[in-house]
Amino acid sequence: CALPICCMRADFLDRYARQNTWCHRLPARWKLWGVLAYLFLVMVTPLTHWPLLGLAGCLVTTGLTIAEIPRTYVLQRLAWLLPPVLGVAFAGPLSRGLSDGWELALLITVRSVLSFLAGLWLVNTTPFEPLLQALAESGLPDRFVELLAFMYRYCFVVFDELVRMRTAQRARTVSSQSLWHTWRDAANLLGMLLI
Repeated sequence: CALPICCMRADFLDRYARQNTWCHRLPARWKLWGVLAYLFLVMVTPLTHWPLLGLAGCLVTTGLTIAEIPRTYVLQRLAWLLPPVLGVAFAGPLSRGLSDGWELALLITVRSVLSFLAGLWLVNTTPFEPLLQALAESGLPDRFVELLAFMYRYCFVVFDELVRMRTAQRARTVSSQSLWHTWRDAANLLGMLLI
């Protein structure tokens, strides 16, 4: 999340979902099926048909622009996505001595970014409750919908607890620490939070 932990609000996951643009006024079910069709198109398009992938990129960028989702917000989310995606994408070329697999690495990266941007558009143009309702109406099992609703609501409990734990940790820390101690303390904090 781009917000500092101490400033979490109830809409930190779908911050721009309650605006009043043309994209926001579309029925949730239409948006859901549109994004699923878009994802299918992106996943079956080979890299040799790069103009179609470019068109898909233009389409999702236009959707984000029409929905008035700020570029800085999108770029912050992409910054969180790219390190793991690039790690997976470049595993192929690295395992082959950097001599082969570059086309697959590029395809994995392009597909991941386009799919992520489509999901980001969907989540930020549809509040979570109507999205859950659209999923249920589309045939997703009720238990799975209930699990998603539970996870969404529980996120706020976890983040509230994280704020309290970080405040307590800062109160006990007297001087600045080395990078190693900072990483170790963050890992300990995360472990305690998940327990």
